[in-house]
Amino acid sequence: MSEVQKALALIARGTDEITKADELEARLAEGRPLSIKVGFDPTAPDLHLGHTVVINKMRQFQDLGHTVIFLIGDFTGMIGDPTGKSTTRKTLTPEQVAENAETYANQVFQILDRDKTEIRFNSKWLNELGSEGMIRLAAKYTVARMLERDDFKKRFADNQPIAIHEFLYPLVQGYDSVALECDVEMGGTDQLFNLLVGRTLQQQYGQKPQVIITLPLLEGLDGVQKMSKSLGNYVGITDAPEEMFGKLMSISDDLMWRYFDLLSFRSNEEIAQLKVDVEGGQNPRDVKFLLCEEIIERFHDRAAAVAARETFIARFQQGQMPEDIPEKNLDTQGEGIGLAAALTQCGLTISNSDAFRMIQQGATKIDGEKVSDRRMRLEPGFSGVLQVGKRKFCKLAVA
Repeated sequence: MSEVQKALALIARGTDEITKADELEARLAEGRPLSIKVGFDPTAPDLHLGHTVVINKMRQFQDLGHTVIFLIGDFTGMIGDPTGKSTTRKTLTPEQVAENAETYANQVFQILDRDKTEIRFNSKWLNELGSEGMIRLAAKYTVARMLERDDFKKRFADNQPIAIHEFLYPLVQGYDSVALECDVEMGGTDQLFNLLVGRTLQQQYGQKPQVIITLPLLEGLDGVQKMSKSLGNYVGITDAPEEMFGKLMSISDDLMWRYFDLLSFRSNEEIAQLKVDVEGGQNPRDVKFLLCEEIIERFHDRAAAVAARETFIARFQQGQMPEDIPEKNLDTQGEGIGLAAALTQCGLTISNSDAFRMIQQGATKIDGEKVSDRRMRLEPGFSGVLQVGKRKFCKLAVA
């Protein structure tokens, strides 16, 4: 296998699609450092493991000798990416975007090689584009092409409003590729339309069109929805080691392999051997330990990873409760409170219906004893430790 073929195999691992692979192979064969662009709109202050799927791929390109552009969409972030949205997104202020952008820039070097990374801000060229430039750019794409996009098509069919500035988002993101003259652009599978716009615009501006690489969206801890802070199913890269360990240990054994494929730096051969070991009788919990330790070591250090594992074993496998349990006092005016409402007010569940579900599933305990009565009430004078799942605790006093 040639060096170019080895590079292609590494790049292809964990990807959803490469458009077009033959063009990528040809550019790799040129033997020059390629320019790899990935855009991030700073719409939230912190990165989570879902973001790192594409950042890990950026690091692989760096290890192959290429330069990556970590593009912070401080201009596009004020528009708001409409991808996957059924309603128009609320726009951010320049101050919010700037604050979030600074956080992104600080966090990303926990994965990327600083010497092989260019951090760029798309406000530099998009502000300079001006009104006339924006009109000329808008003339290069039709409304009909925009309505081919699924989310726009659905909103149009459902008579849901589509603001004009939302049509501009794919155009200005695509113009980023023109301004940077990049060889490759990467993003999640939900970004394919936007990435193709960039490829089209490069051709219209007389440039060689970029190769597009899409990566799967990482499912969150629930194994259903994509990882998202708003859904609460995320692992933040700035989370404390013990919190990261507990969250990652909560994923299903099946989802563990997806996390290995998309988050681990282990080789394909190593992961394949781990699967063989589990099929041969090894406890999947022990393999999950390896995943947790690898990820925590990446964002903290080896000592933190080992300590988090030991704490997890002591707390959850030996039945110990954490020492720093948050406390909550509820004044019910002498009426008491239903267990489901108490769980929600303690922040252990997101709603009463979620609390009922946790009780029904046997995931709720009081002072270590499982509770199954969803109609249970906590009377005035109650004091005890509420627990949901393996990681959520609250010391509650009811008045």
